[in-house]
Amino acid sequence: MKRPNPHQLCQRLWWHAVVLVCWAASLPHAHSQNLVPNAGFEETDSCFYGIGYLPPGAGPSNWYRAYLTFDHLQSCLPYGSVNGLPMNLFTFQQPYEGNSCVGILTYHTDGSSEQREWIMVPLLEPMTVGQSYYCSLRANAGFGGNDQYPQIWLANSNVGMLFTTYDRQWNAGDPYPAPLNQAHVRYTQVLTDTVGWTLVNGSFVADSAYQYLMIGNFFSNALTDTLHFADPNSVFPWYPRGYTLIDAVCVSPNPTGCDLGQGLGEEGGGSPVLFPNPAYDQLVVGGRSGARLLAMDAVGRVVWQGVVGSDRWVLPVGDWARGTYVLRLEWSGRTEVHKFVLAE
Repeated sequence: MKRPNPHQLCQRLWWHAVVLVCWAASLPHAHSQNLVPNAGFEETDSCFYGIGYLPPGAGPSNWYRAYLTFDHLQSCLPYGSVNGLPMNLFTFQQPYEGNSCVGILTYHTDGSSEQREWIMVPLLEPMTVGQSYYCSLRANAGFGGNDQYPQIWLANSNVGMLFTTYDRQWNAGDPYPAPLNQAHVRYTQVLTDTVGWTLVNGSFVADSAYQYLMIGNFFSNALTDTLHFADPNSVFPWYPRGYTLIDAVCVSPNPTGCDLGQGLGEEGGGSPVLFPNPAYDQLVVGGRSGARLLAMDAVGRVVWQGVVGSDRWVLPVGDWARGTYVLRLEWSGRTEVHKFVLAE
């Protein structure tokens, strides 16, 4: 049997390697990419000042409204602009990543319509029926804006993602859609963190060739849990609304393609126990009855210590110096450490 020439053997091996690389490159990119275009709301044609209805060319590219009008929040605007970052009409918050995010109304108790704001985007390619998909986004509870009167005083559950096979673009004058009472991925707890960005994630098997993604609260008021950031009797006027910031949206058929935290599920890293954060006169410690509490200022001095008396326990902080504090809780055999801020 004739043995191949070493030079010819190297040429063949090189050719097979080239073919293998080209074949791998020809496979669908969806198995490693995010199927959501403009996932961080960074791409836009303009630095637009204003909230609500967006003129042509304004707002984040690819995204549009599926119910009422979302707000495109941008760092390019002067500080304190109605839709600026970090300070705007509704909240004070840095984006999770980049220089932009969006804000949507996720709960409203006024009137019979139970108004919401839903945002929508076409996926880069349709989903494959029977394929598992992994999803995530970052959400922040809006609070502490610069409007003359506080606008956002509620936190709510059910912020999530819903996929459709058809476009649901909403235009002014269209009827308000009824609650859908379903979502493929949602945060079942009340989203109370006003400082950090909560990870909302999950997975599902596509039962249709979904082509669009919607984000919002798709559940009725009766099926949505809420929490007051402040006593309605302590402020005037009272606006019973929930407002949520959204950033870093991801959908992928690859289990490593999106941020799934410590594992798959709907609730990410769990819900914080402190609210509101930033706080002003009161800090509520939720769900930690019986915990031993130690509060320290930024240089480690103890400013309060004692026992949490109930599952909705109020710590008076109105007389404390404004700034950052650390709260240490010893509860159910473990120690938790949380940061909170006292704002002017």
